[in-house]
Amino acid sequence: MRRLALGVALVLMFVAAAAWAAAGNPPPEGTQVRNATGGAMQDRTSHSAPEALFVEKCGMCHRQMGMGTVILARRMDPAKAMLEKRSDLTAAYVTASVRNGVGNMPRISRGEVSDPQLKVIAEYLTKVPQ
Repeated sequence: MRRLALGVALVLMFVAAAAWAAAGNPPPEGTQVRNATGGAMQDRTSHSAPEALFVEKCGMCHRQMGMGTVILARRMDPAKAMLEKRSDLTAAYVTASVRNGVGNMPRISRGEVSDPQLKVIAEYLTKVPQ
């Protein structure tokens, strides 16, 4: 019975808040949550099969606004934070970093990224950026 009462109370609170906002009233100070990126979405486009594989397996962390990119930008030259824009990566380093983890990045198992997929990703990242 308490759960039902709690559920009803929560629904009523949400309905009241929606009605308050719909009436043109701003939320009380300190209750607004703003998207830190201003509503921007991460670019998930690709122009080749290797890039599509990188986007699928690594892009959520290693494209713009990804946690890996943000952390790298704090630790090194921000221009080198985006892995796709670097020219100093080797396939051996990419492979070792993925399989063993590095810094805050956890190791990625063969169940998540197979060895053939990792080879394609490593080769994609070691190309000379354009």
